[in-house]
Amino acid sequence: MCLAVPLRVLSLEGRWAVGEAGGLAQKVRGDFLPDLQVGEYVMVHAGFAIQKLTPDEARENLACIQEAIHALGPV
Repeated sequence: MCLAVPLRVLSLEGRWAVGEAGGLAQKVRGDFLPDLQVGEYVMVHAGFAIQKLTPDEARENLACIQEAIHALGPV
């Protein structure tokens, strides 16, 4: 099973980006999105930003992930 996670781009340096979701930051590659900008939302899989998202799409995806986490119960 594959899982992609939406992140908001905090910074860019060359083809590297730092993205954030839920207070956690992650360094990812932006090779597939050459026009990537700080502040945009992206879907990240295997360390690569693979698709841009609107803020609403990102919120919806994060809400679905949270719903799945809560459905699993206490860890």
